Order: sequence, then structure tokens, then C-alpha cells
Amino acid sequence: MSKLPLNSLAFALLNAARIDAAVFAGQSLADGLLARVDAAARPAVQDLVYGSLRQYGRGDFFLSRLLSKPLDAEEVRALLLVAIYRLETRPDAAHTVVDQAVAAAGELAEGRLRALVNAVLRNFLRQQVVLNGELAADELASSQHPEWWLRQLQMTYPQDWPAIVAAGNAPPPMALRVNLRRCGRDEYQARLSTEDIASTAVGEAGLVLEKPLPVDRLPGFAAGLVSVQDPGAQRAADLLAPLPGGRVLDACAAPGGKTAHLLERAELDLIALDLKPSRCRRIEENLARLGLHAGIKAADCAKLSTWWDGRPFDAVLADVPCTASGVVRRNPDSKWLRRVEDVASFAATQARILDALWPVVRPGGKLLYVTCSVFPAENGEQIGRFLERQREAVRCHEEQLLPSAEHDGFYYCLLEKSA
Repeated sequence: MSKLPLNSLAFALLNAARIDAAVFAGQSLADGLLARVDAAARPAVQDLVYGSLRQYGRGDFFLSRLLSKPLDAEEVRALLLVAIYRLETRPDAAHTVVDQAVAAAGELAEGRLRALVNAVLRNFLRQQVVLNGELAADELASSQHPEWWLRQLQMTYPQDWPAIVAAGNAPPPMALRVNLRRCGRDEYQARLSTEDIASTAVGEAGLVLEKPLPVDRLPGFAAGLVSVQDPGAQRAADLLAPLPGGRVLDACAAPGGKTAHLLERAELDLIALDLKPSRCRRIEENLARLGLHAGIKAADCAKLSTWWDGRPFDAVLADVPCTASGVVRRNPDSKWLRRVEDVASFAATQARILDALWPVVRPGGKLLYVTCSVFPAENGEQIGRFLERQREAVRCHEEQLLPSAEHDGFYYCLLEKSA
């Protein structure tokens, strides 16, 4: 039990360091690491965790210059990374940051390394200009991406890779999808304006906020007028565009954003699948808030005998598991948890799902293949291999969205089954 005040920077630094250390040990933020932090302190801790993980490559480079030998105390090393991130983003409060980091260090490693934390952070401040110059000269460190990841981006996107890297290292935009069953997009934008919330319209139902804010500040959020969803993700419903009354399958549906968007566009006979009951409950909760309904089942979409009644679908959405390399700024731990061999592993899973789902599409029906990846093995190359196996499949539309200030990175391929 921490003795630090709940509202103190020291408490936030300590808890962020413990979460970062858990990530470095192999845990994922998706495992609920932040949920273990007291709700009152969680926003401050989350900011430190996400920021320090996005900039891990930078902080790791600095520590390699500031420490004479590697630290065995992983939580203390993580504290230094979090504190350096805070020093870089709040240079006006440098003295306070160092003081509070030393206080946090008193609760780690029996307090033995408080002096070391103090010395390292003060050395960082003294050497900051020189360290930044050395960092800028080191392509790998300045990219803040693992080497294998950076090389894949450079090979695939020789012109665009710097912009992709920069987007991956930046905080993501906050975007909304207006529930057009309840409210017009322009009408909702006007409501935001009356509350001094600036936004930019994008797509049919989307708005990108000038500044992120808590969802409880969004007018009508609890009543289902709006959802948080990236404009890139909103392309799925626009591309699949099932006709009213159509029989539709969302094969990997949790947490239900794309499911909801499909239902907001038209009345559908829709089945939503996901592997885990807990994730299916997320779908149910999201649809209930929006006043929507779907048949929801916990099942492996590739095992047809466990869920399919034999009736074909007019449209199938296959938003398959992937490396999430296009949304890394929203999942900053994934850069450091992923390994190069994971790309091939995900590609094998994707191929299994594609081949399993193709028989449930009726002749003349469509399947939209989706990833939030920028790696070709999961995208265009995957579809190329699929088209060689399935001769009755026709590629109708294909697009690769690269992460930018406006949207995350997604790949879409719309396939039609020959009648």
C-alpha cells in the first residue's frame, strides 16, 4: 500500500512506473493494468504510461548514456523512463518532477536507489542538449520503434515511412461517430459548438475534435447520440454498405464499434461474434447505449459448426486479428511487445479466418476484409494469396490508409463472390 498522497505527482509516477515495468515483463495494457489504479488518479497515470511508452525508444537511449551499467531493479528503471518523459513534456516543473520522482523511488527497491534516481535525473537535465543531439544522429533511437519494425516500414513505404513513424509516436486524435438514427451530424456539431467544443467534419457521420476530452463531457453520449470511433474505422460500414433488411455477419466484433455503425446505417439482420463472453458483453453494452440490437454469440468465427445455421449472409465483415501496427499510437505497448515473427503468426490466423468465412457468403454477396495494420503480409499479400485459393472471389475495392493527423492506419479489401 503506497504512503504517497493519491493526488500527488509522486503517486502517479510510481504507478506509471509499475505499469510500464509490467509491460516490459510481457503484460499488455489490454489486460487491465490501468484499471488497478484508483479511479481518481487514473487519468494522470494513464497520461504518463501512454506518453512514456510512446517515447520508450527515446528514454531507453538516454538511459544508455546516463547509467554506467544496466539496472536490475526494473521498476526503478521504468520510473526513470516515466520521469524523463515528464521532464521533457513539463520542463517548467523540472525541480518538482525530480523531487517527486525521488519520493516515488522511496517505495521501490526498499528505497535503496533514491540517490541514484536523483543523480540520473539531474544529470539528464544538465546534459539534455547534448543528449538530444546524439539522439537526432541515431536513426533507430529517434524513430522510437523496434529495428525490425522500422526496417519493414522503410522497405514498404520508402517515401512515407517518416510520416508513419511520426504519427505512431504522437498522441492520437479523438474522433466521434454521430448516431444518424438519433441526430444529424451537422446538428450534433452545432451542439458541440455551443459548448465551446471545436470539431471538424469528416465522412458521412464523423467529427474530429480539436482537443480530446472525457466522454462524459460529450452532450448526449449516455443517451446514445454519439460514439468515439476513429474516422479510419468508420470506413468499414461505408464500404460494406449492406442493404436494409440484409443478413449480415460481423465476425470479430468486439467492442462493437463497427457493429453499431452498420446498424446505425440500416435495419439489418445482424449477427456479431467474438471469442470471449466478456468481450461479447462489451458489444451488448455498446449497442444498448445506442438503442440498437444484434444477435451476439461467443464463438470462434472460423469454427462454423459452433455458430452457423447454414443460412448464407449477404455481407460479412471480417475485421481480423492483426499486429495493430496502424494504431500503435493508441496501443503504445504493442511496439515493444510485438516480435517480427508475430507478423507471420497473425497472417496464418487471418488466412484461416478468411477461408473459413468465405463459404458463409452467398453468391453475389460481399466480404470486407479489414486490418488495422500497415504491414503488407497481413494486407495486400494476404488477399493476393486468398484470391489464388478462391477463384470465385473478385476484388472490388482496396485501400491502405496510413496513420495521419486525421485517422489511424487501416487496410480494406472488399471481395465479391461470383454468382
